[in-house]
Amino acid sequence: MKKQTLGILTLLWLTASALMTGCSPTVKIEAPDKPIVINMNIKIDHEIRIKVDRELDSLLDNKKGLF
Repeated sequence: MKKQTLGILTLLWLTASALMTGCSPTVKIEAPDKPIVINMNIKIDHEIRIKVDRELDSLLDNKKGLF
């Protein structure tokens, strides 16, 4: 009787595993039909600060044609 119960349990286990593998999810990777559009509204503000030594500042004031 134990061999018959073991055979039935094995058969049930094989049947259950076959049913479980039949329901496995699939993953598909496909290219989109429409192009990807990215809208970017960017505003860039910048501020430049220059520190100059007093000696260099007076030198630049004296040489008007440098810049």
